[in-house]
Amino acid sequence: MPSIRKIIHVDMDAFFASVEQLDRPELRGAPVIVGGDPGSRGVVAACSYEARAFGVHSAMPSGRAHQLCPQAVFIKPRMARYQEISREIMALFQRYTPLVEPLSVDEAFLDVTDNLLGEPSATRIAELIRAAIRAATGLTASAGVSYNKFLAKIASGHRKPDGLTVIPPEQAPAFLAALPIGKFYGVGQVTEQKMKKHGIRTGADLLRHAPQELVALFGKSGRFFHDMARGIDHRPVEPVRVRKSIGSETTLVTDISGLAEVQAVLREQVLEVAAVLTHKQTGGRTLTLKVRYSDFTTITRSCTTPRGFFTAADILASLPRLLAATETGRRPIRLLGVTVANLCDEREARRRRFRQLPLPFPA
Repeated sequence: MPSIRKIIHVDMDAFFASVEQLDRPELRGAPVIVGGDPGSRGVVAACSYEARAFGVHSAMPSGRAHQLCPQAVFIKPRMARYQEISREIMALFQRYTPLVEPLSVDEAFLDVTDNLLGEPSATRIAELIRAAIRAATGLTASAGVSYNKFLAKIASGHRKPDGLTVIPPEQAPAFLAALPIGKFYGVGQVTEQKMKKHGIRTGADLLRHAPQELVALFGKSGRFFHDMARGIDHRPVEPVRVRKSIGSETTLVTDISGLAEVQAVLREQVLEVAAVLTHKQTGGRTLTLKVRYSDFTTITRSCTTPRGFFTAADILASLPRLLAATETGRRPIRLLGVTVANLCDEREARRRRFRQLPLPFPA
């Protein structure tokens, strides 16, 4: 019989806002919002728990956040600083296990079934990790411990901030039965409302439905939800997560309509994307242009080429064709984005871009 896995999910508490409070002690205890200026179309990227007490949450328009909490301090994101601390934290995890799967700059899964300390208690390791993070950075983290990723992630958010929750196998059925359906992995707002419409409000309600019923209601995700309700999640902790795309997106301060204005914004985005491609020594075969009009209608236009997109010149050469397939110049635009996907490494890029012609050479 295979041994029970020991999985930890570590989630930093209000990470961006906590870093700002760390670097500026005068902000500690104050409502801090990291994101766009309230007078702009920006959104909240993160907020301190003091701001959350007023109903502020991430992805909320900054203007609305200011209405709810006018005394909040708004700060523009400093991604370089957050990434600096994130690297320190991710390196710290390696002291305990090589099986670390970062999900973002502020959270990760760790498989400590066989760990570098030889410590049999995953709970003890989670305590050591949280203490080490606090000692190294001055920040707090919450952690969840269980026998799979799904339960560990739910557990980490159960007692935030600065909390530790353990869900052993024998307690999982009761925990899941009482869990609100919106807390289940993969259940977004639309799916949650659909489930509630069919009387599914908790894990216990989900348990009463057979797999074929859930598949009929929710497609192929139905079987996944069936397993989740039973605490079944065989996904491994994967130390190497393959990046699928590289892009840049901008919500404009004011709507723009002129082609020259649009091209100027896109050029800046292309240069940004190309710089990342060069740094990562990679390219991609699919280029996507994203346009959101003033009425919030969003469209994408894509093209794929075996030669790929590796430089700014490559991208800029194909953008006019994608742009011509939109209503640019005829409708006001509030958001623009450029993404390179279907990534390939530099060696593969060279093979595709510099193929040797067969002999004899064509005349």
